[in-house]
Amino acid sequence: MSRDLIGAFLEMMSAERGAAANTIAAYGRDLANYAGFVAGKKQTLLTCPRETVMAYLDGLKAEGLSASSSARHLSAIRQFHKFLCADGLRGDDPTRIVASPKTRQPLPKVLSVAEVDKLLSLAEAEANEETTPARQDAARRLYCLLEMLYATGLRVSELVALKRASVMREASFLTVRGKGGKERVVPMNDRARDAVRAWLASLEPGSPWLFPAKGEAGYLSRQVFARDLKGLAARAGISSSRVAPHVLRHAFASHLLAGGADLRVVQMLLGHSDISTTQIYTHVLDEKLKTLVETHHPLAAR
Repeated sequence: MSRDLIGAFLEMMSAERGAAANTIAAYGRDLANYAGFVAGKKQTLLTCPRETVMAYLDGLKAEGLSASSSARHLSAIRQFHKFLCADGLRGDDPTRIVASPKTRQPLPKVLSVAEVDKLLSLAEAEANEETTPARQDAARRLYCLLEMLYATGLRVSELVALKRASVMREASFLTVRGKGGKERVVPMNDRARDAVRAWLASLEPGSPWLFPAKGEAGYLSRQVFARDLKGLAARAGISSSRVAPHVLRHAFASHLLAGGADLRVVQMLLGHSDISTTQIYTHVLDEKLKTLVETHHPLAAR
């Protein structure tokens, strides 16, 4: 019974919500663990009360599971019970008033504007150096990727898998397919547009991908891009441990907010379905507000 109910829920998540395979697998593991706990209480998923959910979460905490991991378990359980109620299999939701474990959201690693500019400047210089054709192609590709990443804040998985057809209006915009198959249109600044145009002009016809490669996927892997980016950081005198594709995504969002961009706009550009995900960057706004008050309040200097 439990296996059938969980299977039906996972099918709904895949078919109706477009959940990724990794998400489906994680939900399956978490719910199987939860179902085992419920069965140990001599209860079923259709009858277990709120106290059982609370006891399960207490057990996870006792096992040393982090608050964020426990919150992930609860999210899966909550969505599962909502599904049971929506399908008329249960009349009540035992997770309705269960509080999520408190988590401390870690601040994302962010490079300064000067550090990003240092990376971009070196990447551009290396792209224009006279060297072997293979090295020059790799340098031009890295420069184009870096300009695009900092200009758009794309997820690295979205960036490397871009198709040539996604480049719109003379490279002024990109059509991006994000999580759940959702599409969004992202603008590019002049530097990124020029880098994309130059890169497109150097590509041979045939492959549909913007960054073609010889691997099974047909396009550049995230690992190769990350490796090349860390190498660039080391040559620029920046610790490679501080630089990764997602760090440039964080820099894009943080620098936009610091420059006065609206949080909702940043949410749209990043492809976040929920603004609470984007709010991790509000520490930038907090610092900005603090500086404004200290600078302009009439009593601040006293």
